[in-house]
Amino acid sequence: MDYAHYDTSAGEKSSVTARFNRPKISAELQRLREDAFARRIPTADDETLTFLINQLRALQPKNVLELGTATGISGIAMLCACKEARLTTVEKNESFYNEAKRNFACFGVDMRVNAISGDACAALDMLDGAYDFIFMDCAKAQYIKYLPALKRLLKRGGVLIADDVLLFGWLTGETEVPQKRKMLYKHVCEYVHAVTNDDELSTTIINIGDGLAFSVRL
Repeated sequence: MDYAHYDTSAGEKSSVTARFNRPKISAELQRLREDAFARRIPTADDETLTFLINQLRALQPKNVLELGTATGISGIAMLCACKEARLTTVEKNESFYNEAKRNFACFGVDMRVNAISGDACAALDMLDGAYDFIFMDCAKAQYIKYLPALKRLLKRGGVLIADDVLLFGWLTGETEVPQKRKMLYKHVCEYVHAVTNDDELSTTIINIGDGLAFSVRL
C-alpha cells in the first residue's frame, strides 16, 4: 500500500493506521458507501466512521442529532450501533434528503428518524430538548455559527463531534491554504479556537480522517 496518497476510490485518506480501522457494518451498508464514494457524495471515510460507530456503541446515547444527513449512511450506521437511539438529522440538499429518506426506510430505521429538510440554522432554532450526542458534518464555514445552538441542545456529559476540522492539513500547516479557501479556513479556525477555549466544553482535536473536534459538555 502506498501511504503517501489519498485513495479517492475508497473515499478515504491512506495512512499507516487506515488499514486497521475498518467499520464493522453490514455488507448492505458498505455497498451503499461504495456507491456514494463512486458518486462523490460526502461520506465519512473508514477511520472516521469506525471512530464514530465505536463512540456510539460505548456511549449508547438515546437522542442523537446530526447536521449533514447526505444520503443517510452515517445516520444508519449510528442507529445500527444504538438500537434504542432516536436520530434527528438535517440536510439542506433536497436530492440527498429524499435519497436518505429512502435509505432509512430500506434499512428499517425510518421509525426512529426525524429527518428535516432545510437550512441547519433554521432547524436548530426550532429544536429543543437535550441531545446526548451530536455529529456535525455539514458546511464547515458555518460550524462557528451553529455552536451556540449546539451548546444549548447538548446535555451535560453529552458529546459533540465536528468533522473535517483539520481541513486537508491546512490547520496544522502541513499544506498551504489555497487563496480561495482562506475564508473557510478562517471560520474553521474560529470554531476550533472556540471549542478548545470554552469553559463549558472539554475538547480534544483528533487527527483522524480530516480531523475531528471531540467536545464534551461540562
